[in-house]
Amino acid sequence: MQHAEKIVECVPNFSEGRDLAKIKQITDAIESVPGVKLMDVDPGAATNRTVVTFVGDPEAALEAAFQAIKTAARLIDMSTHHGAHPRMGATDVCPFIPVSGLTLDDCAELADRLGERVGSELGIPVYLYESAARTEERRNLAVIRKGEYEGLAHKLKDPNWAPDYGPAEFNAKAGATIIGAREFLIAFNITLNSQVKDHATDLAFELREKGRVARRNQTNAYYSSGEIVFYQKDCLPCGNCDHNAPDFAALETHCRQMHSYELRHLLILNDIDTGSIEAVEALVGQRAYRAGYFTECKAIGWVVQEYGRAQLSINLTDYHATPPHSVLDATRQLALDRGLVVTGSEIVGLVPFQALYNAGLHYLSAMGKSPFVPVADVLRMAIFSMGLSDVSPFDIEKKVIGLPKRHDQGLMAMPAAAFIEEVSRDTPAPGGGSIAAFAGSMGAALASMVANLTQGKTHTKTIERELLAIAKDAQRVKDALILAVDEDTNAFNGYMEALRLPKGTDVEKKARSAAMQAGLKAAVAVPLSTAELSLEAMKLADRVAQAGNPNSLTDALVGCAAAFTGVRGGLWNVMINLKDIKDSAFVDEMRTRCESILAEAQTLMAKVGDEGDARLSGMIEAKRK
Repeated sequence: MQHAEKIVECVPNFSEGRDLAKIKQITDAIESVPGVKLMDVDPGAATNRTVVTFVGDPEAALEAAFQAIKTAARLIDMSTHHGAHPRMGATDVCPFIPVSGLTLDDCAELADRLGERVGSELGIPVYLYESAARTEERRNLAVIRKGEYEGLAHKLKDPNWAPDYGPAEFNAKAGATIIGAREFLIAFNITLNSQVKDHATDLAFELREKGRVARRNQTNAYYSSGEIVFYQKDCLPCGNCDHNAPDFAALETHCRQMHSYELRHLLILNDIDTGSIEAVEALVGQRAYRAGYFTECKAIGWVVQEYGRAQLSINLTDYHATPPHSVLDATRQLALDRGLVVTGSEIVGLVPFQALYNAGLHYLSAMGKSPFVPVADVLRMAIFSMGLSDVSPFDIEKKVIGLPKRHDQGLMAMPAAAFIEEVSRDTPAPGGGSIAAFAGSMGAALASMVANLTQGKTHTKTIERELLAIAKDAQRVKDALILAVDEDTNAFNGYMEALRLPKGTDVEKKARSAAMQAGLKAAVAVPLSTAELSLEAMKLADRVAQAGNPNSLTDALVGCAAAFTGVRGGLWNVMINLKDIKDSAFVDEMRTRCESILAEAQTLMAKVGDEGDARLSGMIEAKRK
């Protein structure tokens, strides 16, 4: 699998949900920035608020967010704003969310840079929240927004609430903006074969981090059938088992050691104060609580009239900590215990590629199959296994963000026959470089095929692990070489564009020469990578020839030979471009690397060929006997 590009999601919320013309001007400002893609616009008349979702590379997303905030400040007058949703400013909140290729810390840095610019250039007070917050108190969005726009003027007079950026002065028109970084929130619904809200609620309360009121002595599978238990003097019951502790400290220790959760955190989630001795003593007589199955999970039950079925409505605030497939598997078991059936699940909005990909890997592994197959197959397995098309169609292209890079309109998007015909035409590209990459990709594909065919059919765990490792690496190499087929053509086209630059003046000649040299070096980089990756494919084919099913030996041998073509063809395409490069140090370095790669590939090909021929001859002789 290829490393995904750097993609960040930004979800600004604007205090305008009724005037569609104003909303359009804001989204136009976002779309005017190259490198961003507008994914969703969700206006609400009752809330008088619009939630906008867009994605892009980090710098483009930063610029688009600024332009959107600037436009909103010009169009929206907070002094006349009314709506049902809490808000502080024209752009109320603007979080950055990592999708692929960057971390939460990277997003916090983007939030900090945006906050500084909004504060200094637009004169809007800015507060940083969640992972971008400078103090623990300001991590919580609700705490920052307390008092809302109407209380902002008073808040800005309090030194403890000085903004992180911008003036500590009331901006009556724009209000204040809260900018931050958070993990991707997956809105995930699980559908039941029931129309009873309480069925979904019972399951939701079991799953959510906040948990539920503790009960004991259930009369049936539904937890609500039990008797509520209370904290008593010298007898504090554990909500997750039948243990009773003599005091709060002992109960804390029990919950931590036996159930892996912090009791104080659970009680805080349920609005119970434990911050002082007096507060702990006041627990006596209050209801005990049971921790839910998952952290970073919020859930309720409801009935969707449109579907005529009950659903668990779940927000996963950190899918790395609590992936959707884990929640679904737990729900299926809980439902089964109650005589219910999970008919499927639903992603509301977008889902990161990695979350869905991990689900596919999980279900492939669970059924004893190799998870290291083409990305499309893994995603398809996730969709089938999770029932994501149960209540509405699931469109990968529209629902999944951060998909690995590919050339949808390039050579690799063509049918095989059309690709061959394209190569045969009287055009210089696609040429030998693209074919070398294609040959290398086929070599890696054959190595993966043999590993996956043999996986699950050997007698030792050691060989199983070896085959899975080969399949995993072969998929990565294959995907990289598929991209190289088009990248080789694109690199050559860059050199051809440099040739067409004007050369009428000395300045133009110098610029054209520099562009040509840069184009040649770029044209060298792709086939060199092709050769290196193809050598890796040869090594994988050699490994799978040793560990794989003997009946697939020739597939492994052909894979090694095809990959050797990728090595040889890649190196030839490096050498043809070196002759016109004037940087002698660069040329010498490339020649040395090419000689080393070629020597290793030739030695390996001779070894694999000799061993393969010997094994095939042995098979023939064995049959004769």
